[in-house]
Amino acid sequence: MKTPKKPTPPGSKKPSGGNKKSPLGKMPHFPQGGFWMQLLITLLVFTLLLSIYSSVAGMFTEKEEVSLSQLAADINAGLVSSVEVSGQNLEVTYTQTPTDEPPAEDAESVVKKSKKESEAPFTETLTNYGVTHDALSAVNITIVDPSGFRYWFMTLAPLLIPIVIIVLIIWYLSRQVRGSGMQAFTFGQSKARMISPDDKQQRVLFDDVAGAKEAKEELLEIVDFLRTPKKFIEIGARIPKGVMLMGGPGTGKTLLARAVAGEANVPFFSISGSEFVEMFVGVGASRVRDLFKLAKKVAPAIVFIDEIDAVGRVRGTGVGGGNDEREQTLNQILVEMDGFEPNEKVIVMAATNRPDVLDPALLRPGRFDRRVTIDLPDREGREGILAIHARKKPLHADTDLKVIAERTPGFSGADLANLMNEAAILAARENRKEVTQYDLIRSIEKVMLGPERKSHVLNKKEKEITAYHEAGHALVASVLPYADPVHKISVISRGRAAGYTLKLPFEDRKMQSKREFLDDIAVSLGGYIAEQMVFDDVTTGPSNDLQVLTNLARNMVTRWGMSKKLGTVALAGDDGRALFGAGVQGREYSEKVSAEIDAEVKDIIDDAHKRATEILTKHRKVLDAIAAQLVEKETLERPEFEDLLREHGITPKQKEDIEHAGV
Repeated sequence: MKTPKKPTPPGSKKPSGGNKKSPLGKMPHFPQGGFWMQLLITLLVFTLLLSIYSSVAGMFTEKEEVSLSQLAADINAGLVSSVEVSGQNLEVTYTQTPTDEPPAEDAESVVKKSKKESEAPFTETLTNYGVTHDALSAVNITIVDPSGFRYWFMTLAPLLIPIVIIVLIIWYLSRQVRGSGMQAFTFGQSKARMISPDDKQQRVLFDDVAGAKEAKEELLEIVDFLRTPKKFIEIGARIPKGVMLMGGPGTGKTLLARAVAGEANVPFFSISGSEFVEMFVGVGASRVRDLFKLAKKVAPAIVFIDEIDAVGRVRGTGVGGGNDEREQTLNQILVEMDGFEPNEKVIVMAATNRPDVLDPALLRPGRFDRRVTIDLPDREGREGILAIHARKKPLHADTDLKVIAERTPGFSGADLANLMNEAAILAARENRKEVTQYDLIRSIEKVMLGPERKSHVLNKKEKEITAYHEAGHALVASVLPYADPVHKISVISRGRAAGYTLKLPFEDRKMQSKREFLDDIAVSLGGYIAEQMVFDDVTTGPSNDLQVLTNLARNMVTRWGMSKKLGTVALAGDDGRALFGAGVQGREYSEKVSAEIDAEVKDIIDDAHKRATEILTKHRKVLDAIAAQLVEKETLERPEFEDLLREHGITPKQKEDIEHAGV
């Protein structure tokens, strides 16, 4: 329950996710490359090889051996069907086991072995043992060359196969150990990822980037130099060696760097600042040298370092986990960019959203001497970004991207990409083939506040409190002249918010005035005052509103010089120091001034509280009417809300009214 320009959730309790554990959660976890995974793979390989050996060893099962005289008697008895002669070895196939009974036609064959005399032929030996000519002619005698592959395989396999299995197991285990040990020799190698100019799938052009017109114009010179460096060199011009891209998260810094490489058709090396630093001394500097060495080989090329503030912070302060290793890495970057070996055809691009913490040596001329600021896109830029992300999405005829761009002030390029994706997901979830305007409108709220919490159903009392809370925000915003107009009110839970009031300006603004801030504080207090006025009590719902308005009032006093008592003095800055994850701002004023700041902040909030109370008291009937409609319908769009205002004699705000008020 709150009403910022880009709604954020109130201080309501988080829904409990329970403490249930999945039965699968008790299963053992085998991390990839860990000891247990390697042991498991070893056992599986050993079992597989053992199975193969068992099947092969079965081929060499010991056969029953018969004497030569017994063999002669069996041939005379007609029990032998064939004899295979291999040197002195005999392999005898019986039609059935020797018995006194006559052989059966379907008798099972039995293979036995025997030995023949080496001095005489096999048939002569059988004749000497009394085998008749008729009995011998009934036996199929085959002579096999004993020097063939099968002979040697049958002879050596029982000995060699176990040895091979043992050797393979030892080789596999030693390979794993060697792989772990060899990592120490690859620490110094660069971990940069290269995008080749021939890779059409990953290639990005300026046509794929919208909402950063000025930034693209600045970067066109880099593209021109990489394409035709001769005309710059002939006139004695030196292209900037480094380009620092500065902007908030999601504004498209990495995308612009890739677009420069795509337009220039040169290799693109990308790496994050955190990938340079390791626990070993000198690794970061070694990786920097290796990165520039790779880039020089394929020059002209672009080296892109994302989040350079991870290694490029001011040296010697001990802030941000500073250590000698990080400073050595930074020193190596400085040397490579403009040191003893200048790189004329390797351009370094870097991105950061904290340019205030960078070392001055990085930003001096000759290194990152060109700085490109990428702001949040304006309305026209947002429409262009939406059009780019809508290329591969089938849009319904009723979609109007201009309306969506108007309703998304403050959205970055990443937010708009997520918006289009969420709209496509909503359409697919409802089994539709096209994305409609309704999908896009719903995705705006989903990106800003989160999905609808359909399971979080408010009871009758909570719903009424939430309705009056949001009605208080909306009514105060509609009456105050410098507050943004209300576009939507809802008591449907989204994310952590039990309800929300969506206020959007008529057009984008780069600056805000003191009057606007004062009205915003009064609007933030509207929900708190409405609860207190109607129910003679307050809930935890306005907690986030109180935090927002208190911070806003303190910034007015300490940063923007909007205090009558303290005057035009900046007592706080934007650059706070981080200590153990918490923001710490060094205070450079006395305790007396601190007390005056607290008093001035309280005066601003008290004045806003008085104004909001007067509005809600004067228009109590309108407040009740809005709350009743919210309880009944749960959501009020701008036309319905403005009709309610007109019914009670309040004229809704128009764009001309804001301009006439001096905004």
